[in-house]
Amino acid sequence: MKLKSLLLRYYPPGIMLEYEKHGELKTKSIDLLDLGPSTDVSALVEEIQKAEPLLTASRTEQVKLLIQRLQEKLGQNSNHTFYLFKVLKAHILPLTNVALNKSGSCFITGSYDRTCKLWDTASGEELNTLEGHRNVVYAIAFNNPYGDKIATGSFDKTCKLWSVETGKCYHTFRGHTAEIVCLSFNPQSTLVATGSMDTTAKLWDIQNGEEVYTLRGHSAEIISLSFNTSGDRIITGSFDHTVVVWDADTGRKVNILIGHCAEISSASFNWDCSLILTGSMDKTCMLWDATNGKCVATLTGHDDEILDSCFDYTGKLIATASADGTARIFSAATRKCIAKLEGHEGEISKISFNPQGNRLLTGSSDKTARIWDAQTGQCLQVLEGHTDEIFSCAFNYKGNIVITGSKDNTCRIWR
Repeated sequence: MKLKSLLLRYYPPGIMLEYEKHGELKTKSIDLLDLGPSTDVSALVEEIQKAEPLLTASRTEQVKLLIQRLQEKLGQNSNHTFYLFKVLKAHILPLTNVALNKSGSCFITGSYDRTCKLWDTASGEELNTLEGHRNVVYAIAFNNPYGDKIATGSFDKTCKLWSVETGKCYHTFRGHTAEIVCLSFNPQSTLVATGSMDTTAKLWDIQNGEEVYTLRGHSAEIISLSFNTSGDRIITGSFDHTVVVWDADTGRKVNILIGHCAEISSASFNWDCSLILTGSMDKTCMLWDATNGKCVATLTGHDDEILDSCFDYTGKLIATASADGTARIFSAATRKCIAKLEGHEGEISKISFNPQGNRLLTGSSDKTARIWDAQTGQCLQVLEGHTDEIFSCAFNYKGNIVITGSKDNTCRIWR
């Protein structure tokens, strides 16, 4: 094996190694999730070199410099104030979803008008309209980090794969017998997973357009699905109150997470794939050991349904959003609530951390989005202007652009 190059990954902090093995170029990553401004870099490099034979003594100084750059970046916590940049009247009929590519240079909107539109973030101009579905375009995604393909899932029971550059449809994936309501690319961008009201999820091959596996086992609609970071596991959350962990390589069931006593609203892995977070209409979130499927904690405190939940990029913090109009921040290590986010006057349907992990974004039925301090829970900014509820909001990878989508049929770009 021969090391070709070293690359930095800022969020979550890590170093990517490009190396040659039997003439093939491969990559692997060294996660530095605990790196902080006070970390002893020399000791850390020594530790890394013990575990990673590719990093020989001749690379010591280079690795030190990279880690120091990461440290500097982590020290620059973004205290960004967002201003309204553009209001886009995106579609004639209501919007369903909004999604950004990794850099935030463009984003997509799905709509009841049966199309998905691609927009340039900097100019607010429409780049392409993806037409072909015969019903509502509900679930949409870029194949981040690459960002050269878009998947759209529709109430017409099909999923379509599109080229970002040309707007051409590569494949139409047919096989579901009811509406597709969630979808996701695997991190390698070789598969698309779709979840449907027909109680199944399906994995599709991006290259040849064929169905790879059908994931059967739920007894009610699947409304949430996501891959883990390495792409070898996928989780599906269902109205049958359970979450199932599947092996993405074989399509086999690995674990069933049983414990919630109402519909599942969200399910996700932490970065290192060790924990699964689930949110439910039963007013609780549960934390599960991803290997054995055992519940390790129940996060309580909300007075109404949990509508969204997420980890930060490093997996140290958990955020929950509820129909009770509040959000909470929990420590993943202690499972204790460290902050309560109060101020919205309606249910909070979306919550996410910025990549730096020091800010939270919430979207609410009170027509506002808010930016919060992830450590103290203090509200730093209210993004006002929408005239109806906000159902979608997201940061870009740098954390300096926010997109909000509302039932008022507009998208707003804040920067």
